[in-house]
Amino acid sequence: MTPDLECIDLTKRFGDTTAVKEVSFSVPPGSFFSILGPSGCGKTTIMRMIAGFLQPTSGDILIKGKSVLDVAPNKRPVNMVFQHLALFPMMNVADNIGYGLRRAGLPKAEITRKVGEVLDRIGLPGIGHRRVDELSGGQKQRVAIARCMVLEPDVLLLDEPLGALDLKLRERMKIELKALQADFDTTFVYITHDQSEALVMSDQIAVMNNGRFEQMGTARDLYYRPQTPFVAGFVGDSNRWSGRVERAEGDTLELRTENGLLIRGQAHGRALAPGSSAEIFVRPEAVRLSRNEGDLSAFDNRMSCRVTSLLFNAAASRVLVRDAESDGEIEVSLPQSGEFDGLSRGDEVHIGWSGDQANCFPAGAG
Repeated sequence: MTPDLECIDLTKRFGDTTAVKEVSFSVPPGSFFSILGPSGCGKTTIMRMIAGFLQPTSGDILIKGKSVLDVAPNKRPVNMVFQHLALFPMMNVADNIGYGLRRAGLPKAEITRKVGEVLDRIGLPGIGHRRVDELSGGQKQRVAIARCMVLEPDVLLLDEPLGALDLKLRERMKIELKALQADFDTTFVYITHDQSEALVMSDQIAVMNNGRFEQMGTARDLYYRPQTPFVAGFVGDSNRWSGRVERAEGDTLELRTENGLLIRGQAHGRALAPGSSAEIFVRPEAVRLSRNEGDLSAFDNRMSCRVTSLLFNAAASRVLVRDAESDGEIEVSLPQSGEFDGLSRGDEVHIGWSGDQANCFPAGAG
């Protein structure tokens, strides 16, 4: 099956700075593909090259199997939703959505029909007469998408479109955006620095850092089997230790930290020989906390700690603890808020986790 979008060895230089370095990826038809990375990593530069606003230094961009390098932005079968939506305040909703159709010279009756159909599909029937400034943030978001989708693009590009929304609306719009993408069955390419947006909505995610893709995969791949320390630290929260490998047997190893902690983990095929420097990452939800040390006998990593902070946030509640031999705090997720009952700062507790939930990397990898 021909991908809707394919980028081959895409590179973009600005003077002596290389913003994008030989990036290659393909997006199957009807899928939700996200590029996730910190500000300045090059993700917006990729988006602008796909849209035609920037010309690659080298490489190729194919849409439906055809190169678009020599195709003007307004002639490419793509459309783009920006963070600040760029709706026209002097036009009502129907005129905003029908703007591109009018530019294309469609008859007025055809424009009215298409605008009505797309308003129905985004769940906002009958609001074509309303002014843009009368809409809620979520409604404006859907109108901006409708204005693009009414043109029936092969690929819709979304440049951090939820960044200007408040937290609660942003959470709701994640669900709505994914549902709209499935309903239209159009390929979405989404860029964001917000890991939650990418994890919730995407079929495939590329994690980008310093102009390159560090890893591509599903949300579960990236979260549970990160391939580099950057991915392990950027996607989700992690506890991290550095040290030297004391023992290695197959994929199982023991890391001795500078403070003397011995931590067991998994190398997942990475070359980590005894004596080599390494890093180990453990998710907060993989760590079990108990007042009774005997409750943790099944775990091959155990330590005694004291509570330093209690961070209540309902199902996302966390406890920070510190081991007597550690320089930093260890984060423990307590999804059931009742587990906070009776805990106080300074309490002695015990924590433990399984070695197969600790990802190990050579120091400086990635």
